Amino acid sequence: MDKNSNSKKFIKSLLSAILILAVLVGGIVYVFDPFYHYHKPWFGLKAVLTDKEYQCIGTLRNFDYDTLIVGSSVVENNDNDWYDEAYGGKSIKAVRSYGATADLCYMLDVAFENHDIKRVFYNIDPSSLAMTAETTFESTGCPTYLYDKNPFNDVRYLYNKDVLLEKIPYEIASSFIGDYDESLSYNWAKWKSFNSDMALGLYHRAKDITPMMDETVYQKNLEDNIALLTSKVEAHPETEFIFFYPVYSMLWWDGIVRSGERDAYIYNELQMTKALLQYDNVRVFCFQAQEDVATNLEIYMDTLHFAPEINKLMLDKMIAGENEMTLENYEEVIEGVRNFSDKVVNEYIIPYEEKGLLNYAEE
Repeated sequence: MDKNSNSKKFIKSLLSAILILAVLVGGIVYVFDPFYHYHKPWFGLKAVLTDKEYQCIGTLRNFDYDTLIVGSSVVENNDNDWYDEAYGGKSIKAVRSYGATADLCYMLDVAFENHDIKRVFYNIDPSSLAMTAETTFESTGCPTYLYDKNPFNDVRYLYNKDVLLEKIPYEIASSFIGDYDESLSYNWAKWKSFNSDMALGLYHRAKDITPMMDETVYQKNLEDNIALLTSKVEAHPETEFIFFYPVYSMLWWDGIVRSGERDAYIYNELQMTKALLQYDNVRVFCFQAQEDVATNLEIYMDTLHFAPEINKLMLDKMIAGENEMTLENYEEVIEGVRNFSDKVVNEYIIPYEEKGLLNYAEE
C-alpha cells in the first residue's frame, strides 16, 4: 500500500472522528440544553434557572405557564409558588437587570407568541420610564444568538466549552444532588446581606444639591415608553395586567432629590399611570410611600434592593387590593409619594447626617 493511500485513509479517519465528536458534543448540549434554548427539561431534570441573560428567553419560548412575573432585579427574589398558590395557574419570570421597558416588552412578545397568558405582574422601576424605548440586549453584551431564531449561529451554544463542562454538570448536580428549588428562579437573596451597614455603605451621596430639573425633561422617552407598554395591554385584552411601583429605600429618594430628578420621576409616573388606567384589563399599585418599609434600612442591601419578605409583602397587599390606584385617586396617591420624599430629606435622613453615617461621592 503506497503512502498516498495511507494518507487518504488517515484523513478520512480523522474527519470521521471529528464529525462523530462534533455530533456527540452538539447532541449532548441539545439533550441537556441548560439554557432551555430548544426544549424544557427532560429526564427528570429540574429547571435550574440562575443565568437570566442566557436562560430567560428560552424558558419563555419553551416552558408551560400562564402567568408572568416581569421586571428588573427587584422581582427576582419572588417565589413563583406565592403567585401560583394565590391565583392558581403556573408562573414564570421574565426578568432583565436594567428593567428597560423595551427589553421587558420584547419578552412579553416572546411569551405571547405561543402561550395564553392569564396574568402579567409587571414591576415598573421609575428609571425605566426615563430610558430610551430601545432594547439593550445587544449593547449590554447579551448572547443574542440565543434570542434570535437563526439556527446557524447556534454553534456558539452547541460547541461551547463552558456549557459542556460547567453548565450541564451544574444542571445535573442541582437536579439530583443539591436542594435547588425551581420556584426560586434567578433568586439572588441567599448570597446577599440585608442590613443598614450594607445599605449605607453602598449609598454615595452627592455633596451638592442639583436644582430640580424641569419635570418634562424625559418627555420624549416617556411618551415612547408609554406607547410601547400600552400597545401590549391593548393587544391582549384577555390578559389581566397588574402593574406596581416597588418600595425603594429612603436613601434612593434622598439621592434623586439631590440629583434634581425627583419631580421628573414623579411626573413620569403620573403620565404612565394615567395612560395604563384607561384600560379595563389593567390594575396599578403603588408601594413607594410605604414608610415603615422604606425607612427600615435593615431590610435593604443598597438604596433600592430589598429582602424577599418585601416581595411577599407587596404581593399580599395586591391580593388584598391595598395600595391600588384608580383614575379617581392616582394623582393623590402619587402626590403622597412626593410628600414622602420631602419627608425623607427634611426628617428621616437628618439623624444619619448628624451621626456622620452617610458616605459622600467624590467630586
